Amino acid sequence: MTSGSDTRCPRPSAPISDYGLLSDTRTAALVAGDGGIDWFCVPRFDGEPLFGRLIGGPDAGTFRVGPAGPATVVERRYRQHTATLETTWAVGGSRLTLTEAMVAEVSGRLLPTTLIVRRLSTEESAVDAVVEFDPRLGVRHRRPRVHHRHPAVMCQWGSLAVSLGCAPNLTIEPGRPALITVTPGRPVTLVLAVAYREPLIHVEPAWAWELLTEDEDRWRAWSAEIDGSLPFRDHVVRSLLTLRLLTYSPSRAPVAAPTTSLPEDPGGARNWDYRYVWPRDASIGVSAFLSVGKLDEARGFLAWLLHATRLQRPRLPALLTLHGRDVPAERELPGWPGYLGSVPVRIGNDAAAQHQLDGYGWLIDAAWTFVQAGQRLYTEAWRAVRGFADVVARCWQEPDAGIWEVRQTAQHVHSKLMGWLALDRALRIADTHPLPNRQRRLWREARDAIAAEVRASGFNPATGSYVRAYGSADLDAALLILPLLEMDSAESPRVHGTIDAVRDGLSAGGPLLYRYPPGRDGLPGTEGAFLPCSFWLVQALARTGRRVEAIEMFQTMLSHASPLGLYAEELDPATGAQFGNYPQTLTHAALVQAALAIRDAPVDP
Repeated sequence: MTSGSDTRCPRPSAPISDYGLLSDTRTAALVAGDGGIDWFCVPRFDGEPLFGRLIGGPDAGTFRVGPAGPATVVERRYRQHTATLETTWAVGGSRLTLTEAMVAEVSGRLLPTTLIVRRLSTEESAVDAVVEFDPRLGVRHRRPRVHHRHPAVMCQWGSLAVSLGCAPNLTIEPGRPALITVTPGRPVTLVLAVAYREPLIHVEPAWAWELLTEDEDRWRAWSAEIDGSLPFRDHVVRSLLTLRLLTYSPSRAPVAAPTTSLPEDPGGARNWDYRYVWPRDASIGVSAFLSVGKLDEARGFLAWLLHATRLQRPRLPALLTLHGRDVPAERELPGWPGYLGSVPVRIGNDAAAQHQLDGYGWLIDAAWTFVQAGQRLYTEAWRAVRGFADVVARCWQEPDAGIWEVRQTAQHVHSKLMGWLALDRALRIADTHPLPNRQRRLWREARDAIAAEVRASGFNPATGSYVRAYGSADLDAALLILPLLEMDSAESPRVHGTIDAVRDGLSAGGPLLYRYPPGRDGLPGTEGAFLPCSFWLVQALARTGRRVEAIEMFQTMLSHASPLGLYAEELDPATGAQFGNYPQTLTHAALVQAALAIRDAPVDP
């Protein structure tokens, strides 16, 4: 083994879809196709970046393990139904494989230490490889205090401690690429351990590899419980695994995405921090879990939400931190170059202060799905749901920011529809849970008033479709949820007219859709097709008797996934490049629900 110079390896920016996800259900790492971990926050999804090259450039740190010279990726995959990632490169006449994962649990209990296990191996001739370990903590890229404590290198920043151990023993200097030779039958195993405000335990690489193997068995067992008759089952399982990996285990709160400021408009300013919990997105994910029999995930999230909203109840916050606290205000990070020059880079999110009526609908619908699964809301949970429904009954006439979080309020039709859904599903829950007659009457009257007003003010007879907002002729792809509501029957001309109008009027080519007419949100720049909307279109087609169309569209959407089956929130219709924070909980939840709609749809005559 020899050490390189102080110059870090020059690397071009990888496409967003080139990244794989590693997670221990507390935090996540994004790994490029060259073996570079370019995003990793500690100790949680929303913590400080330890490796931030993805949006912070070379000065923000990376942890690359891969070929030392020219190489070609010949295969990249997750081991089936696990969270273990394998990358194989052709290097000259040989092949080099990197197998890696973050280990979440031991014997059913969360590890006190975050572990990233990475192993290089070859089965042919010897291959030269490089280990570039360059941790830089936080927004100022702080270098660590370094200690060499055989057999590991230790790095420390106050209460945060990180160690890197290797087998066979290698001398790794942070910030200095190390050249190594991997020989057949002698794999090189590296173990990164992270402890925050706790003693850092030494982890033997051999034991860490055993933990990785046990973790694989646990994920395979988790996946085996999912209905084997699901259409497109492997794709659905991968999305469900992704949703679970993005769920913060200590609180059971799903993060919207593990990244911040990956751009919706490359080179532009549409860069937002998604490392928080949107009750809306989380509720959609909970419904997906419930639909495949994963009750524990749903029960855990509902319990967390009740705890998280207790101080603001009956108001439902638009978003929360992983621990149920107020999301910090947006601030920009000067000096951070951003992904492909997309600035500003932001942390925090000002959408937390918005009124978003639709969130109540998604949440109460998830609670209804939970009850439909044969479960019962305990007293406090039902009291909270009743409080949310009361808010909707009182406030549904107010303008809101809507599902797309535009920075000006309006009478959004989708929001009104979701208010209708909140009250309708609350009334359904009340059929099996105690409710005073006065409250029942109030909800029913408000629900019926919403339906009457939306039909009168939210529908455009000229186009035969519902519109984005009262008094507007714009379309809104969020209206594709109409067949799920049952406010109008699935056979209603209004429902079919809206589906067809959105499909034609917001088309970005093929199954791709813009969420609303591009440029109509008051922000500079443009954006790509919004991927969850395409899966909502699949769901709408399946629900309205157009199953063959739905299947064809779903198959096309599968071709837009990353090579590892992951999705961001947006896609450039011209190039197929994925943009926006990645991977995106909402997209994967929408994929699962689309597949379930296909499963449940009657076969076309």
